[in-house]
Amino acid sequence: MQLSYPRPPPFTWPHVEPRTLLPIQPSEPLSFPALPSSQPRRTSFDTHYTLTTHLFPAAHLRTTQHVPVPAPPPETYTKTERQAFFDKTRQQLRDLRVSTKPQAIPETLWNCINRYVRKDLCKQSSTGLTLFFAHANGFPKEIWEPTLYHLLHSNEEPLIDEVWTWESVQHGDACLVNAESLSGIFDWTDNTRDILNFLLHFLPSSSAIPLLPTHLQRVSPNETEDRKFRGFQHRTFVAVGHSYGGCTSTLAALTHPVLFSSLVLIDPVIVKPKTNISVESAAAAQLVLGALMRRDSWPSQDEALQILSKSPFFGAWDPDVLKIYIQCGTYPSTNSKGEPNIKLKMPGIQEAIVFSETHTEYEVFHRLPELNKRIKLKWIMPGRPGAGEFGPPGSTQERVWVRPENSSNVRIPNAGHLIPQEEPKVLAREIRDFLKLEYTALRTNL
Repeated sequence: MQLSYPRPPPFTWPHVEPRTLLPIQPSEPLSFPALPSSQPRRTSFDTHYTLTTHLFPAAHLRTTQHVPVPAPPPETYTKTERQAFFDKTRQQLRDLRVSTKPQAIPETLWNCINRYVRKDLCKQSSTGLTLFFAHANGFPKEIWEPTLYHLLHSNEEPLIDEVWTWESVQHGDACLVNAESLSGIFDWTDNTRDILNFLLHFLPSSSAIPLLPTHLQRVSPNETEDRKFRGFQHRTFVAVGHSYGGCTSTLAALTHPVLFSSLVLIDPVIVKPKTNISVESAAAAQLVLGALMRRDSWPSQDEALQILSKSPFFGAWDPDVLKIYIQCGTYPSTNSKGEPNIKLKMPGIQEAIVFSETHTEYEVFHRLPELNKRIKLKWIMPGRPGAGEFGPPGSTQERVWVRPENSSNVRIPNAGHLIPQEEPKVLAREIRDFLKLEYTALRTNL
């Protein structure tokens, strides 16, 4: 097997009319929620990096109408009845998408984000290299920690100042904070706008600030305007995005390229347009249905680990990733009988709502050739024999070459789409090698 895709013959695709993003301004909240868990948590790499968790208001205007979230089936339903119920819910989610035109609906939502900053960092030792990780649909921000362990737990002189791991509004802790405000429709462009809202309004000016408040403070309006035109003055910013996070991070770089130095795309959902992009594919329908039918509660974390590790889907994961998924992706709750249990922070219906949006992926593919050539592009793709593709056979080879300038790609031999879950050590090596190749000068220039 070739470890990278050679450049294919020239190819074309049907035209897609990209939408214009709504303005990117945070809301002005009247109250500030607490973090779902106030207990500090240690990581496996805390010898060198300190973890803190933060909240900030998401972009105020939302692209879709606010509609009620579909109700779950009655607990008394049989398996067959549940299947029929979820089939109707899947169609309901599709029918709710009567328009892709941005609606500009005011809403106060919150994003949650983890910060991992070097313990010995000061202005004199700072390289300015800042990494930003954006998750796939269905995973909490902590899903990256096994990868970060292999990336940051090193005897080499540190190159990375700071890492931020993102959480979309309906994922993980952010889902708990926003539970009463989430809609039954979601547009992926709002995740892009929330990312840009963070980069323009809330990312501190320098990594060399040891302590930050739980609720991140806005930078000055002058600094926000300066970032729009000149980017970051004291940071070199690299975004790493997987699947849904790769698509929405790429759209952020297309919208404000001056903020980005590189994009590392881990099998992103960036898909070659078809003739009629409004028609739901069978694969998308199956993802929605699978999310709706997913089990979301267990008696305890230990039992969840025992059950999920025997599943073909979860059993293929690295054990450390599965443990962190259960530890940080669930919260204590009670069942209908009042007995203690644990539940997924992100219920299956919210995962299905995200999966049911299937047009941003085509818009980003269509626009990707115009990505600023200065931005380095690294594709990290599945290499397991028989791994699926977004589209017909050959789609992946075209995808990684749609923007050929300043671009490279690599295939991970034993991984499918869930590369961070299945091969975190190999993924960390690829990211580390890329950073050393492109950014070692940041350290030698100190």
